[in-house]
Amino acid sequence: MTECAVILAGGQANRMGGGDKGRLMLGDQSLIHRVIERISPQVDSIVLNANGDLSRFDDLGLPVVADSVAGFPGPLAGVLAGMDWAAEQGHEWLISVAADTPSFPLDLAARLAEGDTPVVLAATPDPERGRLPQPTFGRWQVALRDDLRAALNDGVRKIRQWTQAKGESLVVFGPDDFFNINTPEDLAWAEQHLR
Repeated sequence: MTECAVILAGGQANRMGGGDKGRLMLGDQSLIHRVIERISPQVDSIVLNANGDLSRFDDLGLPVVADSVAGFPGPLAGVLAGMDWAAEQGHEWLISVAADTPSFPLDLAARLAEGDTPVVLAATPDPERGRLPQPTFGRWQVALRDDLRAALNDGVRKIRQWTQAKGESLVVFGPDDFFNINTPEDLAWAEQHLR
């Protein structure tokens, strides 16, 4: 069974002052190049989800799809855009990763495939709750796309509001596997720790 992945880069990056977070440099590489390097060996094909002028990503050599739901409704819309693309390519499953998380696990796709539910989300250990979901990192059954489209059109925005209704399962990774860069301080920390 072949896998494809969507890189979610459609956010507005308000806490970083706007622009494309994936273009921020970490060492000698942009975040998005690091993400592409990590996910490429794990899947057969990759699509990028972004909004605005999609030609600004031409240098990446990837297909780029925009949200089909207006108004920047969040990562679920990016997952839906990825699902629609995956369906056109004949894929049954889609892996989602975030463009601002440069050190996610190299066995992400394989570990998520161990789940036996229509949606499998990554999680990290949490001392208080046991497991803390990382909902932009998941494995999604493409056949759910019309259901997801309807939910988005009904105003659903929180990933887990929808995934829990679909019977999600969680796969627990390491505590620091999904460090994401939302602020200049995060980027400074990553410069010191993620080289």
